Amino acid sequence: MELKIKALSPKVGRDFPAPHFATAGSAAMDLCACMDEAITLAPGQRCMVPTGIAIALPSPAYVALVFARSGLGIKKGICLSNGVGVIDSDYRGEIGVGLVNLSQETYVIQPGDRIAQLMVTPVLQPQLQFVQELDETERGAGGFGSTGR
Repeated sequence: MELKIKALSPKVGRDFPAPHFATAGSAAMDLCACMDEAITLAPGQRCMVPTGIAIALPSPAYVALVFARSGLGIKKGICLSNGVGVIDSDYRGEIGVGLVNLSQETYVIQPGDRIAQLMVTPVLQPQLQFVQELDETERGAGGFGSTGR
């Protein structure tokens, strides 16, 4: 498949890396902060970081998902404020990355920093069938923690 990317800022690909796969085995592309000045995130604070790009997915059969970078989350406590960002196939605006500082320390996002990952994946839109009963399983309705540690 082909993903069309529009640079909304002249800095993309010049001053800051364009979205790219870091290695041949990468499942997602790195997204960089595209801004003129650093953003300081205090503990517990949220912000929206621009990426300077927009994309055009080829059809409703695809979705782009924005994930946190594991190193930022584990080492620094910087995570996506909405868990996972969903970019629908008909969205053409700038991709913004909502970040939250879950640590006890201030964190500074510098222009050009890798802030998230973008993955494109197929979408299944199921036909909904309302029923009176669901089939039985061994787990049943057991919820959080019901299968052990």
